Amino acid sequence: MNVQAASDSLVEQCRTLARRAKLASRSLASASGAAKDRWLRGAAEAIRAGADAILEANARDVEAAPGFGLNAAAVDRLRLDVKRIGQIAASLEEVAALPDPVGEVIEAYRRPNGLEVSRIRVPLGVIFMMYESRPNVTADAASLCVKSGNAAILRGGKEARHTNLALHAILADQLDAAGLPRDAVQYVGMADREAVGLLLGMPECIDLAIPRGGESLIRRVVAEAKMPVLKHYQGNCHVYVDASADVTMASAIVVNAKAQRPGVCNAAETLLVHRAIAPRFLPEVARELTDVGVELRGDAASRAIVPAMKAATAADWDTEYLDLILAVAVVDDLDAAIEHIARHGSGHTEAIVTSDLAAARRFVAEVDSSAVLVNASTRFHDGGQLGLGAEIGISTDKFHARGPCGLRELTTSKWIVFGDGHIRG
Repeated sequence: MNVQAASDSLVEQCRTLARRAKLASRSLASASGAAKDRWLRGAAEAIRAGADAILEANARDVEAAPGFGLNAAAVDRLRLDVKRIGQIAASLEEVAALPDPVGEVIEAYRRPNGLEVSRIRVPLGVIFMMYESRPNVTADAASLCVKSGNAAILRGGKEARHTNLALHAILADQLDAAGLPRDAVQYVGMADREAVGLLLGMPECIDLAIPRGGESLIRRVVAEAKMPVLKHYQGNCHVYVDASADVTMASAIVVNAKAQRPGVCNAAETLLVHRAIAPRFLPEVARELTDVGVELRGDAASRAIVPAMKAATAADWDTEYLDLILAVAVVDDLDAAIEHIARHGSGHTEAIVTSDLAAARRFVAEVDSSAVLVNASTRFHDGGQLGLGAEIGISTDKFHARGPCGLRELTTSKWIVFGDGHIRG
């Protein structure tokens, strides 16, 4: 087959996939909540029952991971075990337990002329999801899309191909069993990267694109998409330890925010410490962070207190490491911390540790981010942790959705007006 014929074939494959998703979305828009929940619970049970096959597929991906250049944190995101498979299944059940947003009445009122006006939640339609390394996203994205009445087109990274296909097969089989259209969850199996660009150019079938992965993937999607994109570019997250902070509490929060799972977008990348507490706090937290393998890169003031730190460069303040590396800076006061975050933050997640309520209120009010936490780890900026069930991603945009995006964020609204022969004069 010549190149042109191959290209034409790929275009037709993508167009067929997108059209089938659009058709499935029409059926899903009127599907009952009971049917969607039946699918979610059936899929959860089938994933647990199919754990051995999923683990076998995952082992193939993990074995091949070094060939794709994945670092240790990326391999951790990729690797599944029995516990993580159980968590994937449990997340489907958690979504099943959530209220169905479709048809929810947002507002309703009667106009003076007798018109009955209401605004209700309706699905977006078809969602194209692209993601890297984390196979749990296959289940999370499918569950949230279908529960909110949307068809999903999924494209995982090549490094998780075998795992994603194993999970998708289970999800699709259970759609049949629940009486829902099998095309409601489709996986882009074509290895050709051109397929992504082709699908991003089909706004007549796809209503929203969601890239979840590295900054290069997200910027490519934003550049090529002909439909809206829900995204965040970086998770350059900060923890600020204020002068009044409890040192023991602050240490526990910083270690958790950095080291509990360093390869995710809500992990802390920079530690800011008030100058008044730095001599007491930094030696203790540095010891705890070093004990769990974190490399510290500090400014001159922090290195004067903990000389073992490496010297930070200008680039460190703007870097999302996604690894066991933490930039550290001593700041003069709350104003300096807020200014540092404004200059270097990515609008994703910021935290303050303080016993001063006034400082906490100022930080919450003045830090412009999709989530701001007080006396809690940045790792809590997560749809499941905040009660949304699973999340399809975190948005740092300010239009439509911001922060963790769950069921409600995957809907839009429709105005419904009932009259009785009304005409406008």
